[in-house]
Amino acid sequence: MTSTDSAPKAPAKDPWDLPDVSGLVVGVLGGTGPQGKGLAYRLARAGQKVIIGSRAAERARAAAEGIGQGVEGAGNAETARRSDVVIVAVPWEGHGPLLQSLREELAGKLVVDCVNPLGFDKKGAYAIRPEEGSAAEQAAALLPDSRVAAAFHHLSAVLLEDPEVAQIDTDVMVLGEERADVEIVQALAGRIPGMRGVFAGRLRNAHQVEALVANLISINRRYKAHAGIRITDV
Repeated sequence: MTSTDSAPKAPAKDPWDLPDVSGLVVGVLGGTGPQGKGLAYRLARAGQKVIIGSRAAERARAAAEGIGQGVEGAGNAETARRSDVVIVAVPWEGHGPLLQSLREELAGKLVVDCVNPLGFDKKGAYAIRPEEGSAAEQAAALLPDSRVAAAFHHLSAVLLEDPEVAQIDTDVMVLGEERADVEIVQALAGRIPGMRGVFAGRLRNAHQVEALVANLISINRRYKAHAGIRITDV
């Protein structure tokens, strides 16, 4: 009888061997806001099929026309139904109510949360910790029939929307429970020139990633910059 200890082991999977995501339809809820619109523009410019959603379908269609690149606009529910991957880029105040209202439409979808729970006072931006731990964990709690990941938190809307900027040199920290889902998001990030998606842990670690945006806001204000994140040695 052969010991299992002596059985040959399968080679470790290359962490940069990512799936082909070019055929996926990406929906962006909050696609009429700066971050959502910028992400929609960059993904569409890279060749991705993109639909942006809004509470008002007319507003979404007008924003899509302004973006060009073949982007479509629709109401939030239609956007969720027609998309394979749905990016949530709405203001924190509307995060919970929106996801609750779309629970059925988002069932079975990969939902990528990039919402940053932040507050502002005379001292500047500061992180808010939701009862669930993070915006991403709130999304997972509200969408038990969806697969939730977290990513795209640290991107400058100014750079995303600027057509004169050819590439955006930054890393995107991606968090999630299933490796296959994380790799899809990493691959989507990697379609944007200059970007790279990097696995950064499970959803329980999303609060630190979301909170870091408050630090970036402080950096940008002090140095008049559009700072991003780079992960070294990977």
